[in-house]
Amino acid sequence: MTMKTSGRTASCVFAMGAAAVMLGTTAMANTNATTMTAEVILTGLQSPWDMALLDDGTMFFTEKCHGLSVRMPTGEVTPLLGMTGTEGYPETADDLFCEGQAGMQGVAIDPNFSENRQIYVYSTSSMTAPGTNRVLRMTVNEDFTGVSDRTDIVEDISYKPEASDQPFGGPGAHNGGRIRFGPEGFLWVTTGDIHGGTVPQSPTELGGKVLRIDTDGNAHPDNAAPEGFDDRIYTYGHRNVQGIAFHPETGAAITAEHGPWHSDEITVLENGGNAGWDPAPNTAGRGDCPSNYCGYEPNQFEGMNRYERAAYMPMTDLESYPDAMVPIWDNNGWSQGTSSAAFLEGSQWGAWEGALVVGIMGIGFGGTPIGQRIDVIELNEDASAVVDVTEMTLPIPSGRFRSVVSGPDGALYVAQDAGTIHKLMP
Repeated sequence: MTMKTSGRTASCVFAMGAAAVMLGTTAMANTNATTMTAEVILTGLQSPWDMALLDDGTMFFTEKCHGLSVRMPTGEVTPLLGMTGTEGYPETADDLFCEGQAGMQGVAIDPNFSENRQIYVYSTSSMTAPGTNRVLRMTVNEDFTGVSDRTDIVEDISYKPEASDQPFGGPGAHNGGRIRFGPEGFLWVTTGDIHGGTVPQSPTELGGKVLRIDTDGNAHPDNAAPEGFDDRIYTYGHRNVQGIAFHPETGAAITAEHGPWHSDEITVLENGGNAGWDPAPNTAGRGDCPSNYCGYEPNQFEGMNRYERAAYMPMTDLESYPDAMVPIWDNNGWSQGTSSAAFLEGSQWGAWEGALVVGIMGIGFGGTPIGQRIDVIELNEDASAVVDVTEMTLPIPSGRFRSVVSGPDGALYVAQDAGTIHKLMP
């Protein structure tokens, strides 16, 4: 059955043949081959950014420059909240806007949704000049046709309002934007460094951080950031965390972070920990940098390979911050646009049950896409080390994998920037 609603196509199912699984960049053995089927959940979207599902398959999803919508289990799609200038939504918020990498991004469902019907989105707002990233809480009505009672529970996440001299230096850069509820029922929020040299290590600016808050935006009482830091901060010193997931056995928070043309990283977070990213000028022996941000500086030096770049401007600077959290994976010293992360759930995944998956968008040099894929990352029992990495061979076209979400049915839902959301199932 095919249904079109607001230009989006839902529920077009196709099964692909037995898909072999090929080795990834750091895989040791091809021991976990599986076959998969793929279902097209939605097409015709404009930069879908994130999804969140209820137990019955109801899916809330965001489009970066359009807004929030819901797909019902029947396949019917209903727009809920649009951004400024959008059409076809029952309600628009004139302060919500998109610019560059910024816009409406993460979405999460309250663990007590059946009682309070509350959902949360991460979005960019003009309400406070020159703009901020925010976490909004809203109530979904009984028939899933609208939202109300908007409350901005976090109003002061850093945003980049102006262009700079950096590569990819336009407004709206590096927002983070993923929000997820952890196993203890608190909301985790990832933010980006906004091309601000002093932002990641700042004790008060919320860019380049991971926050842990309650559903009113208050700090978790056990957050342990250093003295003088905003008490909502769980970890700091990040570049651009776009993925966060929680280990199914230990509950540990694990982030996937987009690196500076080298060293995408996966890190097991430590309460109060420093991720070691410090792009400020005149630190670690560096001089001045364009727009007071050294994050891209080594890429301007001809003849530097990725290892020399990483030594000059490390993603995790253990020389300057010897107590920084050490990543358990760095993509073999490459940055290829690591975005979202999730754990595979259910015995149908075989040896991959409980493995971490990360979506990789691929960084194109000269317009050529590199590394657009989903990696399966198997961890040891306490999630302190990576055991194996395998690249999925997918029964869907390659593309920029913006979001990967483990659904209540055990399927893996993936969103691609080109405008499609797929459901993958062994």
